Amino acid sequence: MSVENGEWIMRGLDWDNPYRIRTWQELVNWINEIGFLPLFGNEVEGFSVEEHTSPDYWWSGDRQEDPWEWREIIAASNQVAYGKFFGKKAGFISLDWLPYFANARRAGYDFDSRYQDGLASRREKKIMDFFIGEDEDGDPVYKDDRILSTDLKKMAGFGKGGEKNYPGIITGLQMQTYLVITDFKRRQNKRGEEYGMAVSIMLPPESIWGYDKVTAAYSEKPKESWSRIFEHVKEMYPKTDDTDIIRLIGKDP
Repeated sequence: MSVENGEWIMRGLDWDNPYRIRTWQELVNWINEIGFLPLFGNEVEGFSVEEHTSPDYWWSGDRQEDPWEWREIIAASNQVAYGKFFGKKAGFISLDWLPYFANARRAGYDFDSRYQDGLASRREKKIMDFFIGEDEDGDPVYKDDRILSTDLKKMAGFGKGGEKNYPGIITGLQMQTYLVITDFKRRQNKRGEEYGMAVSIMLPPESIWGYDKVTAAYSEKPKESWSRIFEHVKEMYPKTDDTDIIRLIGKDP
């Protein structure tokens, strides 16, 4: 997606192109095949949902044809992880590759350990406290409390007269894979009627797929996990400059 002469331009495939992704399940299958995929066009040409779908139905609201709607369906399906993972922008990660992203992005730290070592901020903890508790032995317990992000903002003390930069903090926690988007819901008025745009619901990936699955790559050095991710993109897109890949996946830990 780019801006030309003041207009947003979507890059994609013709409707009749046999390589066009036609359904959300086809998209999930492809994500699982290649491992991970940004939602929109980026530094790595051809490496996005945008470039493999038709530009005709984006933001049409058609659940069958609109890739923007597909992201909601896919997030709720829990077949892959969805969130702001690539240069602070949205994308998908397969469950096979999620442990490597978690290890590389977290540098081997669970959030509680990260905070205890002074590597996580107070504002980050105010948000994560809604998702991580402790059992009687003091070990972390990952909750499944599904809170609209607009409500979470207020509950965590962000907004007018409170903490600042809620969007930035939330994006950072997704980039570190401490949170993923697991669903979208629309707000309701006093009569119970839905209104407005769909609002994201986030959870720690451990709450969805389990601690052992998410942290399965903790046994290797974070740099090794990062190298796996880098080399995988390089293998798929060998003509891409290394610097462009790094802009997309982030610097090595």
